[in-house]
Amino acid sequence: MSEPPDLAQALQNPDCYPGPPSDIKPVQTSTSYVFLTGDFAYKIKKPVDPGYLDYTTLAKRRFYCNREVSLNRRLCPDIYLDTVPITEGKDGLMVEGKGKALEYAVKMKQMPVESMLSTLLNKNGITSNVMHDIARKLAEFHEKAATSETISDYGDIEFILTGTEENFIDSIRFISKTISQKRYRAIKDYTNGFIENNTELFYERIADNKIRDCHGDLRVKHICVADDVYIFDCIEFNDSLRYSDVASEVAFLAMDLDWYGRTDLSRDFVDAYLTITGDDDLLQMLNFYKCYRAYYRGRIESMKLNMPDVSEEQAVKITETASKYFELAESYI
Repeated sequence: MSEPPDLAQALQNPDCYPGPPSDIKPVQTSTSYVFLTGDFAYKIKKPVDPGYLDYTTLAKRRFYCNREVSLNRRLCPDIYLDTVPITEGKDGLMVEGKGKALEYAVKMKQMPVESMLSTLLNKNGITSNVMHDIARKLAEFHEKAATSETISDYGDIEFILTGTEENFIDSIRFISKTISQKRYRAIKDYTNGFIENNTELFYERIADNKIRDCHGDLRVKHICVADDVYIFDCIEFNDSLRYSDVASEVAFLAMDLDWYGRTDLSRDFVDAYLTITGDDDLLQMLNFYKCYRAYYRGRIESMKLNMPDVSEEQAVKITETASKYFELAESYI
């Protein structure tokens, strides 16, 4: 999480872009830089491997840029435009330039910040009707999303246990840092008990074709409510994180709305999805998957503590966020 390297710093110059735009607004995450031009957003992947993805080579970053475009077109066909090269010529760096690529970027239409669900939530600008629109968009996506014998295998008890055990094994190192021993044990016991007592339900979900190639990271910050509902930034770096029961995906957004303190909207969203789909069995699994998703977020946040050049101030913030996710996970048991 150090200061942007030379390439990212240089890409803050408007002359690097077609047009050129009048101004560039950079946004940084732990694994990417996004450069907003006003009309477009260009996202480049950092050459990092934090343990849950690997962008360490140019070939890998190009591959995952292409995957990001193709997978996100399922829900946002008009937003994700292409993978474009970043080249260097006699006039310096050029996005969408000619010649040998130094880096690659995902090119997207820029969505309005004021219409992001996170922004609207902070301004109390969301109604139950909006949650119904989001639920309908998601339900239609799930109905069309790919399924197969291979994808359905990810709903098998063996895989479910593998995923939950990975959560618990990988977070042992964070006990007494971001999660207490007592909370760790309580969540683990609940999780294993639920799986043991609901084996038949998991297999019924497979038989009902509820295991789909989903979005994988359905959170508030990945939804824009403008002229349409746009659900973007799905997981492209690990297919197994997208292959899941649709109940798990619904639970992810419901959990995130709880995280924002909007349990009312969380209920509205779930109720609307159930009304649209008639998937009544989903309710039996909702808290299990909410717990799993909140715990997973706590684990991912905790892993950021091991990234290079994390400042003391950043570490405090990461620890606080991870701890709150683990606390939320326990609230569902």
